[in-house]
Amino acid sequence: MATLIAKEEIPQYRIVPAFVDNSAHWEKELSYAVRLGNEFKGKTNITFETTQGPRSVSTTVWSVTDNYLQLKGGMSIPLNSIIEVHF
Repeated sequence: MATLIAKEEIPQYRIVPAFVDNSAHWEKELSYAVRLGNEFKGKTNITFETTQGPRSVSTTVWSVTDNYLQLKGGMSIPLNSIIEVHF
């Protein structure tokens, strides 16, 4: 079970790779989240792995690169640390 945190709390955690690297899968899935956030101002729930266990945020996704999910405020989450995504 992941602990829900505010987007602003992400820098307080050390993000580590998930047990299974699904970067390619998430890159495709998150392209929808980018559209949802930029066109409809919708939020996406993202669960990612940290040294303190899984953490989850509900936020707007601004962009997706080959290796990172970028959020508002210059924050990013490595794709290889993502465990789950819900729209």
